[in-house]
Amino acid sequence: MNPDMTSLFLESSRRKLFDLYWPRMRGCVESLTDEQVWWRPNAASNGIGNLMLHLNGNVRQWMAASFNRLEDARNRPAEFSDTGSLSASALIERLGATMQEASEVLARLAENDLLARYEIQGYNVSGLDTVYQVVEHFGMHYGQVLYIAKSFTGVDFGFHSELNKTGRAG
Repeated sequence: MNPDMTSLFLESSRRKLFDLYWPRMRGCVESLTDEQVWWRPNAASNGIGNLMLHLNGNVRQWMAASFNRLEDARNRPAEFSDTGSLSASALIERLGATMQEASEVLARLAENDLLARYEIQGYNVSGLDTVYQVVEHFGMHYGQVLYIAKSFTGVDFGFHSELNKTGRAG
């Protein structure tokens, strides 16, 4: 991977996480009550609160702990067993702090970080795999949060309204 490709990959990853997925998810959650944030359609599904706790754990483990070579203290099962211990605003604050850490990590990564190997959740992965996993995983759960928020509110959040003006995504 050359430095230009490294910069392009990291900038694209930052843009998706911090300019698209995170602010849009935060906007969705801010439109809901605490009860709606913790609502589950059935016992096999997760509420938005669980998804936010899960993303917090994932981003912290895969991005902050791995690239900072910190001990992994994640309790993944607790992310899914919680049934409402935090308010929507507290969830936003917690995930926001983790996203800030991730932003700082992405801002300093270089080619050697992306080529290095990391042990995460029993997987031996490259730094490139690590960043890609976080972006892809965050995008998947952002889509779930968006769907649930739209189901509750009936609101088109207008995230793709630029398609109507230009004919392509912005």
